[in-house]
Amino acid sequence: MKFNKLGNSGVDVSAICLGTMTWGEQNTQVQAHEQLDFAVNAGINFIDTAEMYPVPPKAETQGLTEQYLGTWLAKQSRDKLVIASKVAGPGDWLSHIRGGSRLNSAHIDQAIDSSLQRLQTDYLDLYQLHWPDRNTNFFGQLGYTVNEQELQTPLLESIQAMDNLVKAGKIRHWGLSNETPWGVMKALMLCEQHNLVKPVSIQNPYNLLNRSFEVGLAEISHRENIGLLAYSPLAFGALTGKYLHGAKPANGRLTLFERFARYNNAQAVAAIEAYVAVAQEYRLSPAQMCLAFVNAQSFVHSNIIGATSMEQLSENISSVNTVLSSEVVEAIAQIHIQHPNPAP
Repeated sequence: MKFNKLGNSGVDVSAICLGTMTWGEQNTQVQAHEQLDFAVNAGINFIDTAEMYPVPPKAETQGLTEQYLGTWLAKQSRDKLVIASKVAGPGDWLSHIRGGSRLNSAHIDQAIDSSLQRLQTDYLDLYQLHWPDRNTNFFGQLGYTVNEQELQTPLLESIQAMDNLVKAGKIRHWGLSNETPWGVMKALMLCEQHNLVKPVSIQNPYNLLNRSFEVGLAEISHRENIGLLAYSPLAFGALTGKYLHGAKPANGRLTLFERFARYNNAQAVAAIEAYVAVAQEYRLSPAQMCLAFVNAQSFVHSNIIGATSMEQLSENISSVNTVLSSEVVEAIAQIHIQHPNPAP
């Protein structure tokens, strides 16, 4: 396994992070523990979860992912692991979390205590604001519509709450997620103005179908040393090619949950076909080629992979040892020119 410093935290995190959002929906507790054992034995020390998980979010399953991780974590050497979770932002579809989750100080304080209880630990190494508490673009939304009547929690209040959690010893570091260039720079400015602990990371989508992070955020990540924790590096598995030509593999996320149509548009499918063809030409696994591309980016401090089967997990983790040739990199670049960000 390879390791990187997580932003300016000084914490060493594995280049591959184990994502957990299927646990409690597509994976049982036994399967979750099997994944954890395998991942740690492979050298992974970084595990990411969220209070909202599993996905799709539902009242009857909310918190199960953290619970599954907690029953395993209670039997481990805690100081050898880097555990990250996230506090949910607002959304009509999350009325089951605190009557409608927000990122104000009261909600953040309640959220961290509940997560720590489910995780059976006294602290988190990284705590993240899952998405902004304001009207902006995330989760694939395009265009920007001004909403003068929007309800929002001031970003300063959210940051002050995170700063208080660091001082209380409940978290070691904090990060952003699904954030915009404005949001990151505004957060840094507020931290400097008010002498607050700065974020060390940003967890945003990044894959061959969505390289929008490279416009604006990548430079911020580099110059401000805020590492990207790349999520959906395989675009919900679409980049493996397993959904091409109308295929609907059993237990596939896009087969089970039609709501996740972000990577199913005609432009994305054309790009996937081209990327899979390159992988086949150079005798690479499409999954490993796509993950290796993400791993190679200097602004990516850890690549969050997920899996529902042990075979997928093994293949995804081994991508850390895959180095793409200059020919493959050039082929990917040419496809990106032809199909730029078809699924942002």
